[in-house]
Amino acid sequence: MKKLAPLLALPLAALLSGCISFGAKTPESLLTLNPAVQLPVGESQRSNIAATITISVPSVPQELAASRVPVRSGGTAVAYVKDAQWVERPSQLFARLLGDTITAQTGRLVLSTRQSQLDPGAYLQGELRAFGIDADTNEAVVTYDAALTRGPETVIEKRRFEARVPVAAIEPAPVGAALNQAANQVSAQVAEWVGR
Repeated sequence: MKKLAPLLALPLAALLSGCISFGAKTPESLLTLNPAVQLPVGESQRSNIAATITISVPSVPQELAASRVPVRSGGTAVAYVKDAQWVERPSQLFARLLGDTITAQTGRLVLSTRQSQLDPGAYLQGELRAFGIDADTNEAVVTYDAALTRGPETVIEKRRFEARVPVAAIEPAPVGAALNQAANQVSAQVAEWVGR
């Protein structure tokens, strides 16, 4: 009888496997951000020659703390684009895009937090206030409140950056493309400000 028990359990396990789900279904493809300006491959940078900057991952409101794409309508309602999901949190994607854009446009060397202890340089932090769709205007909206400390100064400069890009349809592919374009526009504006 002990030898039959495992054999009887196999059909039961096969039946249950179709009923059990460990998490939400993954979309067919995930969204990411691609920089409009590319960093040259193989080019070396040195902190004793190039100005340095440390970029912190921006803080976000709760609606952006997940990897989904929010859609705002009527000023207070928030929903999410069906089947649209980022490969990682928008704040991390945006910080990486900022780093690539600032390096490409200004020549500054972007340091990690640990590296910045050796060479403080400038420090950019901020809050990603909007990174989604405005259903009332059919636009992708990226709003970033930046705070910049230039080198050893104790003065903090603050500035809001925003870009709006029309969206053809509130579906994953057009939403991802429009948000990528808006994020690149904001990154370019921030790089120009940092480079002054």
